[in-house]
Amino acid sequence: MILGNITEFAGHLHPLIVHLPIGFILLAAVFNILSYFKKYANLKPAVSVTLLIGFISAVLACIFGYILSLSGDYDPATLSHHKFSGIMLAAISGLLYFVSTERVKKEVLIPGKIFSIVLLGLIVLMSYSGHQGASLTHGSDYLTMHTLMQEVRDKPVSVQTAMIYEDVVGPILQKKCSQCHQGGKQKGNLSVESLQTLFKGGKNGPAVVAGKLNESELYKRITLDPEHKDFMPADGKPPLTKTEVQIIKWWIGQANAVQGKTIAQLKNTDAIKPKIGAYLGFNKDEGGEGEEKGFIQAVNPDIPLTADTMLIGKLRAKGLMVRMMLKKPMMLDITLPAKSGLKMADLQGELLPLAKNIIWLNLSGNNFTDSDLAILKSFTNLEKLRIEKNPVTDGVSNDLVALKHLEAVNLNETQITDLAVNNLKKNPGIKRIYTWGTAVKQVN
Repeated sequence: MILGNITEFAGHLHPLIVHLPIGFILLAAVFNILSYFKKYANLKPAVSVTLLIGFISAVLACIFGYILSLSGDYDPATLSHHKFSGIMLAAISGLLYFVSTERVKKEVLIPGKIFSIVLLGLIVLMSYSGHQGASLTHGSDYLTMHTLMQEVRDKPVSVQTAMIYEDVVGPILQKKCSQCHQGGKQKGNLSVESLQTLFKGGKNGPAVVAGKLNESELYKRITLDPEHKDFMPADGKPPLTKTEVQIIKWWIGQANAVQGKTIAQLKNTDAIKPKIGAYLGFNKDEGGEGEEKGFIQAVNPDIPLTADTMLIGKLRAKGLMVRMMLKKPMMLDITLPAKSGLKMADLQGELLPLAKNIIWLNLSGNNFTDSDLAILKSFTNLEKLRIEKNPVTDGVSNDLVALKHLEAVNLNETQITDLAVNNLKKNPGIKRIYTWGTAVKQVN
């Protein structure tokens, strides 16, 4: 498991490292061209050193890129072009460095203009390789004439004129799913590029089956517990909001995954129209999310729009993992690694001012007691809480029962009894209570 995490981390370094050879090889080309002018002739020796750094960083980018290629489902042809053009780039930059050294110049003299032409050709190769990489990440039409010439849909003037797939469902999937399921990168062989590809599905079957939620892999994945290994979006990417999930549920189950129809042309829309209107930004006076917010404030108007980023930085410095689920309003997912050795007194100075922004919180396995977790009563917007493997008792339920937005709480391997469960059930919003390894006898 640790080795797997290290490998995954190494692969994720590729997008960072890959910009180094781009910068240094471009710089080498600029130095080389400028050195033809008498005023900048002293830049000539810098070409060799810059190429060396470009070569080393290109080799590292190739290594990390190969590791990254093992972790995702990429288009084989595009991946092959990107990989081999990258290897050629590293090899040629290394060769150019080699022939530019003083020792080699004494043995093999290559005309300066030939060297410059090859170096400029290397820039062309680098552009091609970069384009292939962008296609893998963002799709094959990321930088094409199609992108330049394609028509941009006008925003509908009302909910009734909005087309359910083209204006609502499609944009949701593009925003939340396309990075891993479109163009050159199609995890699980699934593409969300069109309704047809959704019907086709991937390795695990159709993503969408009209009228059948329990057979639609898309709906099943986005409604799993976020801790489940099959939950989507994966890899810490922002999940779909409650409203987005409700819209997709209605579209598949009630609208039969239709395309090309406006809301006015569909039946049974009364319940979903406020959600769609809020998503599109028409009923902000009712707490709508707006197109940019991606969240309906009517569901929970108490989440602050912003948060103190200095406090977030301090938490990260102490070893906590802080993920921004949404920027406006600022929704946070915070995890304290198990056995961190930190006391609640070490954390409450940063946690309390951020309490209303924290939506998901994981404090499992840190030896916290009921008194330590009394702080939780201030986390009034909390939806998911993990405090398993802590020596907490039934008393902790008194601080949780009043959290009106709480939906799931993990109390596995704690000291609670049926008393805590019965107390928590007084909160109608709590849908899941995990009690494995406790003295709880009733089945939840």
